[in-house]
Amino acid sequence: MKEKTKKRFNRIARLYDIFERPFRKKFSRLRKRLVKNAAGRTLEVGIGTGNNIPFYPGNVELTGIDLSDKMISIAQKKSKGGTKVNLQLMDAENMLFEDNSFDTVVSFGTLCSIPDPDRGLKEIRRVCRDGGKILMLEHVRSNNKIAGKVMDLLNPLTLRIIGDNINRRTYENILKAGFSPRDIVVEDIWADIVKLFQITNNKPGED
Repeated sequence: MKEKTKKRFNRIARLYDIFERPFRKKFSRLRKRLVKNAAGRTLEVGIGTGNNIPFYPGNVELTGIDLSDKMISIAQKKSKGGTKVNLQLMDAENMLFEDNSFDTVVSFGTLCSIPDPDRGLKEIRRVCRDGGKILMLEHVRSNNKIAGKVMDLLNPLTLRIIGDNINRRTYENILKAGFSPRDIVVEDIWADIVKLFQITNNKPGED
């Protein structure tokens, strides 16, 4: 599954920014809003072609990981001359970082594309320090009966073409990963499909 995902994103890497071009202005506003509260040692999971890089605050020490080497190659060019970023080829479900390595973890549309989001979220929780911030902007399955069923029907097609699962139940997956509802703030950005998640990573039993 991992190799299939990697090949899929390597295949679309050159076209990724072209696909996004018609939505660049709107996406740029969302990217800026997502990362404005990032601080300190920050990890972006699924950094893709690096479109979030210009929007990070100046106090951020940024590390970005992605499963696609071709995506990383494009992101590398965007990191020159601006925010310095350490880019690494890495699986979000099996990160090589030590526990509590980061103050902030960011994802932008990442949980829809990793094969096992529950495992990915557990890894995010592990590498983010106790009391750290997790900032995620994700599209999720609609709770509307009709819209939700349409998303279920279209999901095999979107997964095959662009590598996105459009019917993930992300809030439920966040809870499965061990986060407490009291530490999660959810804001609807577009209907009930695009959401901003801001999580305080409180780890019971840790100082």
